[in-house]
Amino acid sequence: MSLKNSSTSNPIFNDYFWDDGRDSSKKMTVFGIFVKSLIGILVIAAITSYIWKLSVEGMDTGWFTLGGMLAAIVISIIISFRTQWAGFLVPFYIIAKGFFLGGFSAYAHKHFPELPYQAIGVTIVTFFVMLLLYQTHIIVVTKRIRSVVITVTTSIMVVYLTSLILSFFDIRTFIRGTSWWAIGFNILAAIVASFALLLDFDYIERYKNKAPKQKEWLATWGLLATLIWLYVEALRLLQKFAIKFR
Repeated sequence: MSLKNSSTSNPIFNDYFWDDGRDSSKKMTVFGIFVKSLIGILVIAAITSYIWKLSVEGMDTGWFTLGGMLAAIVISIIISFRTQWAGFLVPFYIIAKGFFLGGFSAYAHKHFPELPYQAIGVTIVTFFVMLLLYQTHIIVVTKRIRSVVITVTTSIMVVYLTSLILSFFDIRTFIRGTSWWAIGFNILAAIVASFALLLDFDYIERYKNKAPKQKEWLATWGLLATLIWLYVEALRLLQKFAIKFR
């Protein structure tokens, strides 16, 4: 199958990422993606811990959340149009996400001390469960599954972007707060993020040792984006449940 005919739910794995550099002698490997992803997670964890410490000491970390989020969005857009810059830009993306998660997690910890740890646990367990489901073929990634996850993922991102823009004008959307509509949306987003992992596993599996070595940075970007999305959804959902039932 041609790489150009493939797709995934994660926007970061768009087909055109795989079009250039086919004559490269070094190819993308699972181990290479694993190492880069692990280093990225450790860097994010270190930055998050530091900002968390600042929050405990009394510093307002809200700007870290907003600044990190906006920086990550800008970097992502640049990489989308200049994929050859991924090796240079993905480390900055990782740093930006570290600032975002640092501020986001610090705020949650301040009001609900145990929730960030629980969200991390949910993310880790979900990752390995989905990996097991994929490796044992209990869930087979088909064209129909790809299509559904891509469509729903895109819709969710549009809702989030719209909500973010409206929030600058003090307009609240249905996804904010602790209504059952908001909780239901979070549950849906968390489920979709979990299935996005399946599609990413499948994409990497089918094109390992085929795509150029430099594409490991793009694959790393995709996995980290999905894992961070899953963690954020888990933490938001736990927060809403904690507020709803306290």
